[in-house]
Amino acid sequence: MSRKKLIILSPVLLCVALAAIILPLSSRSEDKDVQPRPEPIFKSLNDTLTNAMSDIQGLGGMDSIIVKYLRQWEIKGASLAIMRNDSLLYAKGYGYADEEKGEPMTPGHILRMASVSKLITATGIMVLQEKGLLSLQDTVFGPHGILNDSLFTASIREKSKFGITVEQLLRHKGGFTNGRGDPMFSTQDIIRQFGLDSAPDHETLVRCVLTRPLGYRPGSWQKYSNFGYLLLSMIIEKVSGTDYETFIQENVLRPAGCCDMHIANNYYEEKYPNETRYYMHEGSSLCEEYNLSGRMVERCYGANDIRGLSGAGAWCGSPAELSRFVAAIDGKPEVEDVISGESVAAMTEYFDPETYSLGWNDTKPDGEWTRTGTLGGTSALVKYFPDGECWIMITNTSTWKGPGFTRHTEALFRQCRQLYSQSLPERDLFSCRCGS
Repeated sequence: MSRKKLIILSPVLLCVALAAIILPLSSRSEDKDVQPRPEPIFKSLNDTLTNAMSDIQGLGGMDSIIVKYLRQWEIKGASLAIMRNDSLLYAKGYGYADEEKGEPMTPGHILRMASVSKLITATGIMVLQEKGLLSLQDTVFGPHGILNDSLFTASIREKSKFGITVEQLLRHKGGFTNGRGDPMFSTQDIIRQFGLDSAPDHETLVRCVLTRPLGYRPGSWQKYSNFGYLLLSMIIEKVSGTDYETFIQENVLRPAGCCDMHIANNYYEEKYPNETRYYMHEGSSLCEEYNLSGRMVERCYGANDIRGLSGAGAWCGSPAELSRFVAAIDGKPEVEDVISGESVAAMTEYFDPETYSLGWNDTKPDGEWTRTGTLGGTSALVKYFPDGECWIMITNTSTWKGPGFTRHTEALFRQCRQLYSQSLPERDLFSCRCGS
């Protein structure tokens, strides 16, 4: 969008556009200075939205369906956002954000979004490609790869690893499998196997995993890989010369109008002020702490290194701001996108049912896009429908169904859409954040 056109924008869109101004990246050098994060000139959606704003006549029946659904699955709390054609129509919390404190869930609470984080990471990669700093066909390892650290190269024994490309990681086709456990969720085993003194940092983890054989020739098959998205997070850091979280916030999220998304921490005591408490389902047992401290902990608080997941699954945010992010990568004109139309098309291109899209779990030819996420203590679903409606729900409680639970939430969305889509108000709650 040109500066001339910006002059005639509404005050809301003008403040978003001004907040999106960033210094361009100019090279692959690792010596670039990290610029201070610009302060937003508008309030976060999370500071302005309330449950009362979505207490709407005619939607009481939908509320009842959702409350019944949460009770059925023994979920403490959930947050729902509904967007249509880049306008936020509905944002509401259900149940408790923190039951022990009697704190109700509101649209201003942030929650771990698990693998929905991969959609954010993929967008970061597309931003770097548009800046000319990488190509999806770039190789990842070896002297001519992006992650050309000599320690990584020395760990590789299979020549096929030198052919892994950025796009293959995005599509889960890098050759990595979980035959010895998912490296991102088996830190205890890696500490034992490699004789480490503590939980590995990202570089140590990559060096260890690279000594293991691939499960298949890169590009010949696909297997969902959290480790592949950790590598993409490290690629973003290497190419930008900036830590992953800062780069994404300054070049993806803030330009999209999202200023209250963060990399989550591991323990309740480390949670953000407006972050929910997480809960395991009934019958869940205590687990060994990820760093082999000897402590037994709740799976959602210490069994895994959540922060260490980085771009594979560590982001937390509200469904309302997450819907704003989706509006900025969907190709619709109502909200200016943070990536080009060509990048939107590449991320949502459909090949066949067996090929992952870029960042999305699945994109269908009719324009239906899906992104799911599951961790101990949370489940997230982003469902973008062909008619331009996008429904997003994140819970603060696990279920015994694990990743399969999202299919039930998808059915809930379809039921509520059929009964209540026409009753949703014609408005845009995104405008609630403008002002100081």
